[in-house]
Amino acid sequence: MPVLASHRKPRTKVRTTTPAVGLTTAALASVTLLSTQSATAAPAEPKPAVEEVQKKVDALYRQAGAATQEYNRAKAASASQQTKVDALLSDVAKRTEKINEARRALGSYAAAQYRNGGIGPAATFFLADNPQGYFDQSRLMERATERQQRSVTEFRTQQASAAKKRAEAVKSLETLTETQATLASSKKDVQTKLTEARGLLSRLTAEEKARLAELERKKEAEAKEKAAKLAARQAAEAKERAEAEEKAREEAAKESGDDSGTGSGTGTGSGTDTDPGSGTGSGTDSGYAAKAEKVLAFARAQIGKPYVWGASGPSSYDCSGLTQAAWREAGVTLPRTTWDQVEVGTRVATSDLKPGDLVFFYDDISHVGIYKGDGMMIHAPKPGANVREESIYYMPIYGSVRPA
Repeated sequence: MPVLASHRKPRTKVRTTTPAVGLTTAALASVTLLSTQSATAAPAEPKPAVEEVQKKVDALYRQAGAATQEYNRAKAASASQQTKVDALLSDVAKRTEKINEARRALGSYAAAQYRNGGIGPAATFFLADNPQGYFDQSRLMERATERQQRSVTEFRTQQASAAKKRAEAVKSLETLTETQATLASSKKDVQTKLTEARGLLSRLTAEEKARLAELERKKEAEAKEKAAKLAARQAAEAKERAEAEEKAREEAAKESGDDSGTGSGTGTGSGTDTDPGSGTGSGTDSGYAAKAEKVLAFARAQIGKPYVWGASGPSSYDCSGLTQAAWREAGVTLPRTTWDQVEVGTRVATSDLKPGDLVFFYDDISHVGIYKGDGMMIHAPKPGANVREESIYYMPIYGSVRPA
């Protein structure tokens, strides 16, 4: 029987798109998820502007400078107190030795009494071969005992007093040591902040670093411009003074000639009175100038040496360490800190500055430099910098003093 042909319509194969739909859905879901995460994520902190970074670093340097002065003051006080403690301990040792000698003497008396069997005075009297000798010896022993007792009492009093002073000195020294440790810790905290600030500077882009350098150049230029104006003003004033003095001398010489011509004795006396006054002032100025020359010669020789907090030479300095060392060359002893140095000598106005004067900066008086003339100074600036010349207007001026 023949096979009948199939009348079924063949199925058309339809390509499935399910996988593509799945991929598209997954992609859309991923995009949606990323969009959602981006929308909900905390916004990143804005990067500080170059000007802000510069202000932060400057503020941290100021904090470091103030902390350095605190450290210097504590260190100086600690050294002074240590000297006192050493002297007290030496004194106590001597007093203790004297007390020990007295105790040994008393011990010999006790031993003698023990060897005598502890016989009472009455029994010793009746048993003595020579009663009068007993009385003489007894009186001598009483006097000796009284002297020894007075001596022991005196030494014990001295020992107690010395021990009290020693305890006070030791306690004071411990307090100073603790304060110094606290200050050192505070200094370390400031250095940590400085490190963070330097990190910010190091992360600046090339463009931002160029901007920062431009800000520094602008600041230095403005400071130098002010220094030049001060130098010009001082030069003009000096010229006016010189002309006035020359005129006064000419008039004095003319008057002296007129008086001599008339034979007036009064004129001769007047000239004598005038000369010593001028000579004294000139001598004072020349004396200070000679000292200032030594100060500046020393300071110039330190240019290029690094700033190190707490250092006072010879290989490195902080600001007040440099001024102290420089004026020592001129035979003048200055205190260690800026806060104490500003109290030494005579206060002078900025317009009246002379080479060698000390110029102090900031409201907290945390920095100092040595005026060299023409509105410029030599100073140990800050961590990471070297001793250098700079305009006194680079920082806000607090005041100035003439140390000698």
